[in-house]
Order: sequence, then C-alpha cells, then structure tokens
Amino acid sequence: MMNLFQKKGSAARGWMSVLLTGIVLLCWSTAAESADRGVRHGSGGKSYRNAPASAQRAVPGGSHSREYRDTRYHHNRSYPVHGQSYRKAPRHSHHVHHGGRHYYYSRGVWYRPYGAYFSVVIPPPGLYVSFLPPYYTTVWAGGVPYYYANEVYYTHRGAGYVVVPPPKDEASQVPPPADDLFIYPRLNQSEQQQADDRYECHQWAVEQTGFDPTQPPEAQTKGTQADYLRAMSACLDGRGYTVK
Repeated sequence: MMNLFQKKGSAARGWMSVLLTGIVLLCWSTAAESADRGVRHGSGGKSYRNAPASAQRAVPGGSHSREYRDTRYHHNRSYPVHGQSYRKAPRHSHHVHHGGRHYYYSRGVWYRPYGAYFSVVIPPPGLYVSFLPPYYTTVWAGGVPYYYANEVYYTHRGAGYVVVPPPKDEASQVPPPADDLFIYPRLNQSEQQQADDRYECHQWAVEQTGFDPTQPPEAQTKGTQADYLRAMSACLDGRGYTVK
C-alpha cells in the first residue's frame, strides 16, 4: 500500500513539473514574439531592424521628433536636433550636390541621405546656395557680415551664399561704424552705452529709410545709403553724440 501511494505522489509531481515547464515556455514565447514585433515594426508596419537608432525615434510630426532652440545672437528659432533622421526629406527641399555628396536644404535645416533615411547635419564649408534661410541673424566679425542660422554661417559670394567656418574674430550684432561717419560721445557715454545707442539708432534708421547696410544687396527694397546715414546721424545727435 505504501508503494502505491509513493508511486502516485511521484506521478503527480512529474505532471506538475511538466505543467510548470509548459507555462514558463508559453510566457517566454509570448514575450519574445511581442519584443520581436516591437523591434521590427514601427508606425505603418515598416521594418526598422537595419535603420539607425535615431531614425526609429524621429518620425516627422510625431511625438518623438526632437527640436532645440537656437538662442545664439538672439536668433531664437527652433530646429530639429542634429543627427536626427527621417524617412523623407521635406517636400520642396532644395537639392545641393557638393564634394560628391547630396544634401537637401529646407528652411535653414540641412539633410543628408543615410541609407534609406535623411539625417539632419551641419553642411560642410564651401557648400554654395542661391538663397539664405527664411530666418537668419546678421553678425559682424572683422568688418565682414556673416548670416547665421541653425549653427551655420554664410557669407555673400557672387549671386548667392557660401557656407563658411565660424568667424575667428568675436562676432557682434552691432554693425561697424560707417566709413562716412565720425561719432564722438559728447556726454562721456561708456563703451557699452555707445554700442547700445549705435545699435538702436541703426534699427531706427533702417525703419525710417528701408535701407539696411547689414543685409545683402538684393534685400534692399527702398532707400539709399545716403538716406540711412542722414537718419543715423540725426538719431545719434539726439542722444548726445557729435556726428560728422
């Protein structure tokens, strides 16, 4: 009788072991299948197994698309993070071929093909474009105007613009004094006050005349340099400067 109970107990333990093993295998199989689906498929069911990690996250218009705000020189514009990838270049982007590579340019953002994706990049110096981004900031260094947007500097060349390295000299948003103007502070204004007054008078003169010496020639819609200089002189004189 004792042997009979021992045999039944042994058989029960055997069936229990088999049952537990089956449950574990079923759970592992379900989890693996779910993880495999998550790796291989994104929105729309397309495969991302061989895509860069950034391309999996950066879906245009999606919740994972990342941007940063460029505040240098008070530019204050938002752009996609560099290195982020997309399935397509933006519609109506401008195609540029440079150094044996293809680039796509849209609203101050540069894209370069990376396999089946387009990554946000900083363009190399020497790349030529026919127009500036819709939003840019003019800065001055060594008496030369640079046009800045999205960590990229451009200078005027021929009928267009070329990407250049950052200026070696310290850049400033205040334009250099015009060659035709000698400005003397009658009230012993500090250097900072002089810079502020020059910049504010520059802005006022541009508003009054429509001429802006910091902008490329084709951006001038009306007014002349002479008009601008007269307005600039009047503004500075009213702030306590002798202008000749």
